Amino acid sequence: MIKNIPFYIGLRYTRAKRRNQFISFISTFSLVGMALGVMALIIVMSVMNGFEREMKLRLLSVVPHGYIDHSPYLQDWQHTAEQVKKHPKVLGEAPYISGDVLITTNAGDVQGIQLQGILPEEEQKISVIGQHMLMGSPDDLRPGEFGIVMGRLLASSLGLAMGDKVVITSPEINITPAGVYTRTKSFTLVGVFEVGAQVDQQLGIIHLNDAQKFFRMQGPQGLHVKMTDLYEASAVMSDLSQQFGSDYSVSDWSKTQGNLFQSVKMEKIVTGVLLNILIFIAVFNIVSSLVLMVADKRSDIAVLRTLGVTARQVMAIFIVQGCAVGFVGTIIGTIAGCIIALTINPIMSAIETVFGLHFFDPDVYFISGLPSVLLWQDLVVICCTALILSFLATLYPAYRAAKIEPAEALRYE
Repeated sequence: MIKNIPFYIGLRYTRAKRRNQFISFISTFSLVGMALGVMALIIVMSVMNGFEREMKLRLLSVVPHGYIDHSPYLQDWQHTAEQVKKHPKVLGEAPYISGDVLITTNAGDVQGIQLQGILPEEEQKISVIGQHMLMGSPDDLRPGEFGIVMGRLLASSLGLAMGDKVVITSPEINITPAGVYTRTKSFTLVGVFEVGAQVDQQLGIIHLNDAQKFFRMQGPQGLHVKMTDLYEASAVMSDLSQQFGSDYSVSDWSKTQGNLFQSVKMEKIVTGVLLNILIFIAVFNIVSSLVLMVADKRSDIAVLRTLGVTARQVMAIFIVQGCAVGFVGTIIGTIAGCIIALTINPIMSAIETVFGLHFFDPDVYFISGLPSVLLWQDLVVICCTALILSFLATLYPAYRAAKIEPAEALRYE
């Protein structure tokens, strides 16, 4: 029974109504602060995970997983495609030409976009754009007709409707005996897509043959490659790079889009560190409440020491008390955080309905609600961090309690 004395007395001090209401307030504030800190971390980490997932699902469903390029052009892309197909983790491939151009409307609006030449029948193997057409179809891109398909936001910002003409201008300069000219060509809008990603406002698609004529290339620039698992793209493209040699330029989505996802991860880390301040405030409050508790219980500690309780057991009493506050706060915060993280979209919808608000404009953010993905790894890290900090916060006050001499404490009692 003597071994359980620190545990029982520590919990009793936690539950007991204290004579000093200020100490009680600080202890309660510590518990609430711990719960709020843990809850906020879980919710924010879940939302950040949701944004990262949405970006990957939306952007990488359109952006190719890998690229195989050859300069000045890919002479026999069918043969190269056959070699790529032999890799067991390659799902599909398609030829392409890509370049940055200026698009001009009849109204005089000008905007820089990425122009991409494709073969519609091949591109459908690797891209989902054909499944997200609002008007027209990629099959409407026919060689020699100079049609163009673009994202809804791009068409909307330029004020275009189906059948409207646009002028595409290449940044390359042609030098002729008659002077210096830029290369321009008129295209007709034959389709509009919307995938809910950045490409909706910056991508124009034309037929590969038309792209060859416009960019003055004798063949495709290279191949777009799609893998069975996008997270293995780097390893797959590394295998293909060794297979094709140095004559080919091989890359994957982590190099073309990696900075975007790295910035999301950095924001997640920075946000997590900033929100940890709430937990640190709760931890300092635990230290403060325990220091005041030790001062308030000097006579009780002295009596316990005279009854045979060791200094180590006195330390354990206050460690149990401080850890109990941190543990209860962590449990409450974890439960509340998980509930809110799993139901954040209905909560946001209810708030929007009641107050007539609209937090996210789909035209700007590509989403209409807060995406949330609750990962058990985040829960483990957050809970362990909170519990470890709570334990460390008890060591100094517990050490001070263990150093109290019974005779000195009872001298004036």
